[in-house]
Amino acid sequence: MADLFDTPHATPDKPAGPRPLADRLRPRALGDVIGQEQVLGPDAPLGIMLASGSLSSLVLWGPPGVGKTTIARLLADQTSLAFVQISAIFTGVPDLKKVFEGARLRRANGQGTLLFVDEIHRFNKAQQDSFLPHMEDGTIILVGATTENPSFELNAALLSRAQVLVLNRLTLADLERLAQRAEQELGRRMPLDGPARDALLDMADGDGRALLNLIEQVMAWRVTQALTTDDLTRRLMKRAVRYDKSGDEHYNLISALHKSVRGSDPDAALYWYNRMLLGGEDPRYLARRILRMAVEDIGLADPQAQTICLHAWETYERLGSPEGELALSQALVYLALAPKSNAGYVAYKAAKDAARQSGSAAPPKHILNAPTRLMREQGYGEGYAYDHDAEDAFSGQNYFPDGMKRGVYYLPVDRGFERDLKKRVDFFAGLRAKRQARTGDD
Repeated sequence: MADLFDTPHATPDKPAGPRPLADRLRPRALGDVIGQEQVLGPDAPLGIMLASGSLSSLVLWGPPGVGKTTIARLLADQTSLAFVQISAIFTGVPDLKKVFEGARLRRANGQGTLLFVDEIHRFNKAQQDSFLPHMEDGTIILVGATTENPSFELNAALLSRAQVLVLNRLTLADLERLAQRAEQELGRRMPLDGPARDALLDMADGDGRALLNLIEQVMAWRVTQALTTDDLTRRLMKRAVRYDKSGDEHYNLISALHKSVRGSDPDAALYWYNRMLLGGEDPRYLARRILRMAVEDIGLADPQAQTICLHAWETYERLGSPEGELALSQALVYLALAPKSNAGYVAYKAAKDAARQSGSAAPPKHILNAPTRLMREQGYGEGYAYDHDAEDAFSGQNYFPDGMKRGVYYLPVDRGFERDLKKRVDFFAGLRAKRQARTGDD
């Protein structure tokens, strides 16, 4: 496909002015949008909609600077719809009523309205519900833009009436083509050597708008020779890593961290750990999650893992940053390389389900205490076998409610310390079978 931003030319009725570079290079046709072939291609959702002449309401989900607003505007142009843009940050209920009324008047005059709602996830449930009747009767084609996961942020009723399209962050190749288009517009190349040019593209972090803003800064410098990477980093602050501690990116990264540990990959675990720290994540949150990993994924295959995680957390509390973060990173490495078992976790959930299903079934009377005469008369404690007095200190009695089939929940794996526990489980299971057979013979 062509480059992200086409180059508009000055005309007598629209002379070129001192506009920002991002505005000057804004695409004028959908074919000029770069990096979103998965939604704009001939066989992709928007390509098919436009070819059939039937545009439905949409939610564009993607990171900043990938063309959500531009795509919405160009969709309106290509379908001859009136383009109305609002932001959920600055729009209240009275404003929405005016927008809907204007759309009704246009419809009465034979023109439809494409209503573009930026940051649509910031509208509350009632505000989101207000769009529904106007979408259903065709008054508006809604195109919402969001950087947050629509599954969590948008009402099910609204999602059922709109198709969600995922836009991707721009690749380095996409950004390079965008940089070339900017240089063509400005009539000269950036004063950067090869590595510095690559560093500039990295700074944009997949955001086309951010790249154009960086290019404008670089082009404004008065230099006599190509700048190196060191020159560039001294002159420019690296763009902050995109990370929302309460949003979708937060959950994506913690999922990546957890699964890297579960997958025994210490290098990947350290990478995602540092991505979260650089994004401003609270190390205490990470300490809690690291301890959770020890409980869920290491379990009794290495009982020492929990202790190491607790000590790392305590070390962070005593030392603070950055030394305390090193202790947490070492705990991560230990977990990633430790033997893995979720047998205890699975057993806990299975026993919990059995407890829920059995309701209020009472324990068998032979394991109940009998501190009063009445309780003894009721049979409490009668027939209880004191395990310390039994052979192998194991009586093999039943400890489940009478009439309930014995459950088997804990199935240790043949890894780490659980290998020893498995031997013990098998040993007691064998003794229990012998005791029950002996009782049956009697």
